Amino acid sequence: MKPLSCAMAIGSKSCILSEEAPEGETDMTNEVTDTDPLTIARRVFSSRLIIGTGKYKDYAENAAAAEASGAEIVTVAVRRVNLSDPSAPMLVDYVSPDKYTFLPNTAGCFTGEDAVRTLQLAREAGGWSLVKLEVLGDEKTLYPNMRETLRAAELLIDDSFEVMVYCNDDPIMARELEDIGCCAIMPLGAPIGSGLGIQNPVNIRLIVEQAKVPVLVDAGVGTASDAAVAMELGCDGVLMNTAIAEAQDPLQMARAMRHAVTAGRQAYLAGRMGKRLYADPSSPLAGLI
Repeated sequence: MKPLSCAMAIGSKSCILSEEAPEGETDMTNEVTDTDPLTIARRVFSSRLIIGTGKYKDYAENAAAAEASGAEIVTVAVRRVNLSDPSAPMLVDYVSPDKYTFLPNTAGCFTGEDAVRTLQLAREAGGWSLVKLEVLGDEKTLYPNMRETLRAAELLIDDSFEVMVYCNDDPIMARELEDIGCCAIMPLGAPIGSGLGIQNPVNIRLIVEQAKVPVLVDAGVGTASDAAVAMELGCDGVLMNTAIAEAQDPLQMARAMRHAVTAGRQAYLAGRMGKRLYADPSSPLAGLI
């Protein structure tokens, strides 16, 4: 294993991770990321994959999956994860904030006030200013309440937070969130935890084409091909939790997602061939013997 190299401070850092691929695999990640980094709110990352810290059987498995995924950012549900009680298992004992950028999120919040209060507490506890905002509309669909989301985003930005925002796949609302100052737009691919994949690629593409800040698909990814599709649409990254945590082999899935995000990004940068109604032979038909 090659040494890991990081230069960082909690809440504001740049982190480049380098590691050898598992035996028998070729690590293609650096082919793209060395010259094509992801920049969010002036922070620079090599990996375009963000993973969550919920639903794993324990923190040890979570840490192993994070390592296998190559992710540099992990989301932390402030209302659900123990960050302060030393008598109980703590995420930070396994997934170190000295190695990963912690992205506090407001999972489980259904009002703008709850979301703002949760992130203010997170900043007091850990100094985090880069945050992920989600305000949910109901417990059945977990779709975002966009009216509350927009209001909470404005309050947080006025309070000097840098807001990455979970939203529906509405290009108009995505533009409004960007206009008020959100540093990343995170449209859902499908309902949270559904694993259905990208249900509305046309809207995702429209959001990507108009955005001047990073766009990351958040929610709905179920397997590696879903992540590749998101990247091929031009998204700057993908955030996922359940797809890895609930896989039969989370570590193997984490590796698959790592390669899928890289492959999807490479395909997008390469520019796919045009689709045709009829066949077009690979070799010319003229002059055949």
